[in-house]
Formats: sequence, structure tokens, C-alpha cells
Amino acid sequence: MINPRQERILAAVVQEYVANAQPVASKCLAEKTDFNVSPATIRNDMVTLEEAGLLRQPHTSSGRIPTEEGNRYFLERFVRKKRVPKVQVRLSITQAQPADTFKDYLRGMSKSLVKVSGETAFISQEDGWHYYTGVANLFDKPEFNDVVRMKELSHLVDEFDEVVRRIAPGMNNDVNVWIGGQNPFGSEMATVMVKYTTKNQKSGVIGLVGPQRMNYARNMKLLNEARDAIQSKL
Repeated sequence: MINPRQERILAAVVQEYVANAQPVASKCLAEKTDFNVSPATIRNDMVTLEEAGLLRQPHTSSGRIPTEEGNRYFLERFVRKKRVPKVQVRLSITQAQPADTFKDYLRGMSKSLVKVSGETAFISQEDGWHYYTGVANLFDKPEFNDVVRMKELSHLVDEFDEVVRRIAPGMNNDVNVWIGGQNPFGSEMATVMVKYTTKNQKSGVIGLVGPQRMNYARNMKLLNEARDAIQSKL
């Protein structure tokens, strides 16, 4: 069991790591946050968080990064309970060319999601149509910059359609999140997905895939906006 200050330190580590993709040191938190305690006290709390399985220390660094369980804890205790600063982001759905068909509109929506989120976006309809874009963003992430992981990602991209087809039926009506070992796209990654149903009963899913170090609050808000826009379209 961790105390409230340690919980806040975990949240600060997650948010700093999301922003910079670098292990977070106690000195950094002492300088950037208002914990009003010494770096030594923060360092001791980070050790406690590491012992609880919520942080880990890469062997090449004195700083720490969130574990898979730490990311889940942050999602449930901070994002879903709206204990993070309100996300000021809106999805721009304007397109350079008018959408001739609903599928064109969905393609434009996916590209807008990629532009705002910096992740890979995918969208599908229940008739078996799938589309994904922004795959280059995955390969640009520092987590995936070695040859082995790039090969793994290449195989995952080939399986996008099948994975979406397999997991969509079991989704609830909220924004669904899979992190790490739960994630059908790969244990190093995170996925957020949401269902949509249009006025004329066309249904499908829309989602974002990226590293575990993704901005969950922002991406979940984007998908809610995307769903609302799609459902009001037709």
C-alpha cells in the first residue's frame, strides 16, 4: 500500500516520462514539482514505489520509469477518476477535400487523430472494412528503435485487421484500454479503442496504438470526440 505522496510521485513520474521518454530522477521531481520535500525523501519514496512494482530502474540510468502495472495504476487512479489536469485538446476534423463517401470521412478522421495524437490510428466498420494510418509514428518512438523490436512491429502491422476483428466484439461502450501484457498488439504497447454507431446503424471501432508511454488522458478524450463526431455524421 502506498501513501498519498507516493501516489502523487508515481503520477509525476508517469507524466514526465510521457513528455520526455527519459528515466525520471528524484532531483528532477524536486525541481519541477511542489512536493516540498528533499530529493532524498523523493528518492526513498521512489524506492518504495519500485518495491511495490510500480516503477523500475533501467540499468543504465539513475532515474526510474513506470512499469506496466504503474501505468495501469495511473490510468485507473488518475485518468479515469479525472485527477489529472483537464486535457485542453480538440480534434480537428476538417479535411482538404470533401468526403465523397462515409469511408472517406473515416479515413480523414483517422488522419486527424494521427496528427493530433502522434500515434497510429485505425478504424473499421462491421462489414469487414479496416483502415490504419500513421504507422511510421510507431517506428519513430524511442522505445522501438532497435532492430528486433522494429521487426516485431512490422509483423504486428500485418495483423492489424485480424486483431481488431478479434477484440471488437468483447468491448464495452466506454473507451477501452489495453496496456502491456493485456494488449493484443504487443506487450510493449498500449491501445485505446472505442465503438461507434451512426444514426443509420453503421457500426465499428476507432482506436489508437502506441507505446505504453502514451498520453492516456489526451488519447481517450480524442477518441470520445471522434466517436461523437462520427455518430452525428449520418
